[in-house]
Parts: sequence; C-alpha cells; structure tokens
Amino acid sequence: MCLLKLKPSCKDYIWGGHRLAEEYGKEYDGEVLAETWELSCHPDGPSYIANGKYAGQTLQQYIDAEGKEMLGTNCRRFRDFPILTKFIDARDNLSIQVHPDNRYALKNEGQYGKTEMWYVMDAGKEAYLYYGFKKEISKEEFARRIREDTLLEVLNAVPVQKGDVLFIESGTIHAIGKDILIAEIQQNSNITYRVYDYGRIGRDGKKRDLHIEKALAVTNRVPIVKDKRSYPHVADCDYFTVDKLNLDGNVMKKMEGSVSDLSFASILMLDGEGIIYNQGETLEFKKGDSFFLAAGSGTYTIEGPCDALITTIRAKAAPVRIGVDIGGAETKIGLVDIHQKLLASEVMETNANHPAEEIIREIGQRVLKLLDTQGISMDQCVGAGIGVPGTVDRKNGIVRYSNNICWEQVELAKEMGKYLPIPIRIANDADCAALGEAVAGAGRECQDVIMITLGTGVGGGIILDGEIYDGKGISGSEIGHMVIVEGGEPCTCGRKGCLEAYASATALNRDVKRAIGRDLPPEEVFEGAENGDAGLQKIVELYIRRLGVGIVNVVNIFRPQLVLLGGCISVQGETLLSPLREMMKEGCFGREKGQLPEIETATLGKEAGIIGAASLI
Repeated sequence: MCLLKLKPSCKDYIWGGHRLAEEYGKEYDGEVLAETWELSCHPDGPSYIANGKYAGQTLQQYIDAEGKEMLGTNCRRFRDFPILTKFIDARDNLSIQVHPDNRYALKNEGQYGKTEMWYVMDAGKEAYLYYGFKKEISKEEFARRIREDTLLEVLNAVPVQKGDVLFIESGTIHAIGKDILIAEIQQNSNITYRVYDYGRIGRDGKKRDLHIEKALAVTNRVPIVKDKRSYPHVADCDYFTVDKLNLDGNVMKKMEGSVSDLSFASILMLDGEGIIYNQGETLEFKKGDSFFLAAGSGTYTIEGPCDALITTIRAKAAPVRIGVDIGGAETKIGLVDIHQKLLASEVMETNANHPAEEIIREIGQRVLKLLDTQGISMDQCVGAGIGVPGTVDRKNGIVRYSNNICWEQVELAKEMGKYLPIPIRIANDADCAALGEAVAGAGRECQDVIMITLGTGVGGGIILDGEIYDGKGISGSEIGHMVIVEGGEPCTCGRKGCLEAYASATALNRDVKRAIGRDLPPEEVFEGAENGDAGLQKIVELYIRRLGVGIVNVVNIFRPQLVLLGGCISVQGETLLSPLREMMKEGCFGREKGQLPEIETATLGKEAGIIGAASLI
C-alpha cells in the first residue's frame, strides 16, 4: 500500500486558538489547539496512519517496517526523516524567535536545525508577522534591545493576507502574529530559541524561558532580501520543494500527478473536498487532511475542488562529499565534488595513542574547519565516507578491530555523526583506495578492478561491478594473507607463507638484511639490481616471482579487467610490470587465449583513499 492518510499529533501552546478543531475537523477535546503536526516522524509529536494494515501505527513505524526506500533516493542524504508539516492557529502573538542551522543545532542540541516556509491560509484584516530586521544591527545592539525591551522597534513587521508565502531560513528572526492561520513545512526539528515573549506567564506561573545567548550566537542581523529562486515552486530548497495545487471544480476538475523513485510526496489539503486515488485505492479528502505517498507510487489523481500543498524532496544542488582516510600515523581529509574532483584537502596527525573518541572528535572538528575555510556549508554536503585500517563492519558502521590505531568495537559512524549531521559510511582503507582508483584513477574505465598495495604490509581491495566486494563477512578481502608458500616465512597475521610475508616492503628489507647485513630502502634495492649487483638481482627476481604468484592466483579467481599496484614499491613501474605481465601470460588460466587483465600502476597516490571514501556515499 502506497497511499496513506495521516492523523496528527496535537499541541496546546498558550497562544493557540481552536479553529483547527472547529473548522478543520481535528479530533481534540481541549480548549486550546495551537498546532497539529500533520506529517511527522519527530518523537515530540509523531503522525499516525489512519488506513490500511498499518492503521494506528506511527509513520516512523511504517518506514521502519517497509524500509527507507519508501522515502526515495533523494532522501538517502538525510540521517532522519527530512521534514515536518504543521497547521498553526495563532489566536495570540507567538514569541519572537530564531532557529539555528544544522551545525550549531547538532553541536548544542543533538538534532538538526530548522529552515521553514509559511503558507498563510487565513489572516485577519490587521494581521501581520515579524520577518527579519528593518536595518542591519550589531550584536551589541541586539543584546541591548533585548535587555531594554525595545527589540520590536527594529523588527520588520510584514502585513499578510491569505495566499502569502514566506521562506524563513535558519538564523532569521521571526514571529507569527495573532489572528493568522498557517501551513508550515520545515526541517524535521523542534528547536526554537525565544528572544522576546511579551512578558507572558506560562502554566507554571512563571515567565516563559528565553534563550538569549543562543539566539545571539545564531541570528542573522542583516535585513532579509526576498528573491524569486523558488519559481515556479511555492518554496524550494535542499530540504523541501513545495508546489501549490488549485482545482476550481469547473475549468480544472482534477489533477494527475506521479511519484517517482526519487522522492515521496506529501499532500496537505488546505481547502475543498473530493477523492484521491492511486494504484486502485481510493480515499476521500476534506480540508485539513494530510496524505503520504511512498516513493515509486506512480500515478495518482486528485479530483474535486481544492487547494493543496504538495511537498517533495529534490536532489541537492551542487553536492559535495567528505572523504576521510584514517591511517596509523596520519589522517587525510578532503572535499570531493560530483565529478570525483578533490576540491580541498588537509593532513593531520592521527595520534593513535589517544582514545578513539578524541581522535574522532578532532577529525570531525577539522572537517568543519575545512568546510568553513572553503566557504562550503554543511547543507551542501550529502554525506561523509571514512576509510579505516582493520576489520570493518560496513553495515553497522563499526570498526571491529584495528591494530594500527588500537581500536576495538568502535562505533565510528555513530560517533562521527555527533559532529557531522549527514549520512556516514565506513569501509576498510585499502578498499577505499581501490574504489578511488576505480572511479577516478587508473581504473576509471573499468568495472572490475583489483588493487594491491605494496607497503609496510600488503593490502588490497576488490571492486566488482563498480562496488567494493565484501563477501559475506564484515572484513572484506585480505589479499595480503593468501598463502603462497606452505610453511614459509612468518606473517604478521600469525600464519606462515602469506603474500605479505614475501611481497611487502618489510619482507624485501628482511631479505636484503639477511643477504648483506644492513637495511636498504626499496628504491636502492631496485637501483642496485638494475646496476648489476648480483645479490640484489637475485633478491628482486625472487620478490617479483612471489608477487606474481599472488597476482596470478587473484586473477584466476576473480578474472578482473585490471590489476593495479599501489604503495611505495609500485613506483618501480615497468621494472615490476613487465615481468609480471609475462607471469600472467604463463600462469593465468587460458593464458593468452583467455582475456588477460591489464596490469598498471595506480595514479592517484594519497588522494585515492580520500576519493574512494567519499565515493562510499
């Protein structure tokens, strides 16, 4: 079932009237009905389903049962249900107030900030509301006027009538005036900072609380400039797109719409009566009714004279993704656009000896600082991907174990969500590097890519059909820990004969030290072999042969289009690649008669992990 009729939660704030019960048929026994939350998954006031098998359950329970796919692909970027829709009956003036943006609200309140829009359903002859300032004022003047009760003198009073629309971005000081009936579509938040409240007394006999310090911190003190960017919509922003439907019953008797897989649709009936039908189901409506159509519902029809607001969620404009590549010594942070271009990046020390919570907090703060430096708002970010060494539970966002940074059972996605109010995905760092090369580096023309990193250890990632191959477990692939020599050299994993024990830089250095009694960096080992040092030639030849055995095994199992070598040893280029190509010709099943993969060197270097992590989103 895709067409749901909703029943609201009711609020009895002291400034409210009773029109929503008297004129709009809201079921409520109290004397004051200030608001009805018509479309809501917020715990402070959920909406309930009135029809079908989920009748009596909350909208959130329906979504939990059916899956977040009901919301549409454009909603994947939201951690929670994105919007909250209300009817508001202001019998008296509401307090002068302001809402914070996402970043401030998450840091200080643990939930999203609030941008909203108002549609005036009815207003008295003298009705007005407050919307921003008449002139720009300083923070000091703002604070002084609050103390002296002269704030109203500098607020912009706007007369309103039925059909008016106002867009209230977070940080805009505002207040609904008395004798106004409003439909409000807003971010899914219940944070309000009161600045001035006419000295009113609450039900407890005390003056209602003000939130002056927080309001001073978040308020935009510059007059609001209206623009037409929402045209042809009633309102349009990254959080919601609202369109107005008017059927007069004569010239326009019915409307046919469509709900795609991109977004659900919310239909809020402001006036009129008739029927709405979708996929063989027909429901009657009257003014004040609220309907929810799941993403992918297809064609629906509204028939009968009515006014309605139809809300959907569009794709984010100019989206940016955050990529984080956590390493044992350093952590790389970057901002990546939709074309896989790294817009900005920075490197910080990981400080792996610190508690995980401290490391995560510092990374989150550095991400926020990087966004500020680049002039990119959190609203522009669709998500953050994090690559981390070790065993990673991608589904649950948990680092099960990482020896490199001494983490065990760390809820990385949850902890980072305290600083970044966006979807967060995690994966093994080697998998992220492979994904980065596959989407933006040497493998960008291929769907099936295997990357092997030759560094202190041997890591790697497998990309099949453009996605990280996880298998059925939680740790992904461990290319470095296939056994290539039974009973061979001890490996860091505790076994013997692994590829890492022969093809890592550590293993190469071990063999060199055994032969000549001293350490040599990999570049000097290969240089000496090229210059005719017989002992080093023997070591390099054995190194390449062992590496080739591992590559042939991987190719025979996965049959990729491309094998990439990364890490410090990969800089040897053709010195490695040429003999490895010959080994694949001899050792891969089918030999040259089969479709042998190309083998190349990775091209993105340290950027691969950042771009790959961002591509988890």
